[in-house]
Amino acid sequence: MRIACLQPIKILQSSFLFLATLYFTISASRNPSSTLSFPLLFSVSISALFLFFSSRRKPVLLLDYSCYKPGPERKCPYAVCERFVLGRQCFSTESQEFMRRIYLKSGLGDETYAPPFVFETEDSRAKLDSAMQEAQEGIFSSVDSLLAKTKVDPRLIDAVVVTCGSFSPSPSLSSLIVNRYGLKEDIKAYNLSGMGCSSGIISVDLAATLLQNNAKVKYALVVVTESISLNWYFGDNRSMLVTNCIFRVGCAAALLTNDLSRRADAKMQLLYSLRTHHGSNDRAYRAAFQEEDDEGNTGISLTKDLIPVAGKNLYDHIKKLGPVVLPLSELLSYCYSKVTSSLAGTKPKAPDFTTAFEHVCIHTGGKAVIEQVERVLRLRDEVTEPAKMCLHRFGNTSSSLVWYELAYFEGKKRIRKGDRLWMLAFGTGFKVGSLVWKSLRDSSMDDDNPWSDCIDSYPVTSW
Repeated sequence: MRIACLQPIKILQSSFLFLATLYFTISASRNPSSTLSFPLLFSVSISALFLFFSSRRKPVLLLDYSCYKPGPERKCPYAVCERFVLGRQCFSTESQEFMRRIYLKSGLGDETYAPPFVFETEDSRAKLDSAMQEAQEGIFSSVDSLLAKTKVDPRLIDAVVVTCGSFSPSPSLSSLIVNRYGLKEDIKAYNLSGMGCSSGIISVDLAATLLQNNAKVKYALVVVTESISLNWYFGDNRSMLVTNCIFRVGCAAALLTNDLSRRADAKMQLLYSLRTHHGSNDRAYRAAFQEEDDEGNTGISLTKDLIPVAGKNLYDHIKKLGPVVLPLSELLSYCYSKVTSSLAGTKPKAPDFTTAFEHVCIHTGGKAVIEQVERVLRLRDEVTEPAKMCLHRFGNTSSSLVWYELAYFEGKKRIRKGDRLWMLAFGTGFKVGSLVWKSLRDSSMDDDNPWSDCIDSYPVTSW
């Protein structure tokens, strides 16, 4: 979906009509004997001008966002993970050793956060109350902070989009927000689930569609979260044990608007969004799959196909994204590379996307995922630094991870007015999503920035 751009067909129609009528209007004014009526042509010209400007899509502005940072009592260093695994006595010795190896090479540091039940000693598995507590803490904290920063009355919010991949209670999480903040009765509420780590991109895309196509929607609240509590795996299938090692607590909330009077207050403008779905391919569809193991334990299997599937589908995705965002010089260079590689029987190199963006928020799915994106896009270490540091500090927070990366850029004060930023995320199914933003002001460190207490310690060299 193009954001804040003119629709091509309407542009051509209205531009042609406007220029043609303008030409005949001038001709008629110079030649009063002309059979063309000057008032008629003038009216048509004004109508064409109106059509030209009405064909513009409403701009979508990011007023602000907020990321949840749990209290220090929820920090989950290796010692806490080890104590939790050994204390549950439901994993074999081989599984314990496997998780230990995965954790130690995962890229996660000792500052990530775990849900409440990990610190409890009574029950081995989380209950519904624990999952609700995890969801409420993240959602309420991030939304409270966001509303305080933007000074927007909750009753002014016209749409709320909530995404949580693997926790879908009844009433829904969107209803939880409506109830908590007393949102109005005609609120348009949406609840996305089962869409994996790409749903943070998808939820913004949905909110932007509402803001552009529904005259009654002026403010849209997007809440991006995940729940770990009910999704820890307690079996011995190795492909399912990996999620226990890399997923951590995280949540983000963002407020979008099409109100031009708030442009001076907004941080960014959404220029473009793209979603590609590769689920028609069985290998891609089953690359990350929730199922039961042989003992009846439910878990999400991350298969060996996941990394190559991510690489191939990323390549297919950027073939659609490239012509929209890349400068002409880079497109010509890529076309030349494609021709020469075809003659040589080799694979063409991916275009240099750093020519289109000053900053990139890469999917922080894991160390191997970041390295695969690095390889496919031929990115330098400094470009992938925020993704690596985000994995080290917060772990894989699923769909909210790109917002923690944006907070890293702001914490480092690297974003300048006019800079373009690319958010890229993958999701089960298999989906790839992109958001392209333009910064409307220089970045600064907000009081609620999740990196505020540690930004000077990053980047670390031990990743």
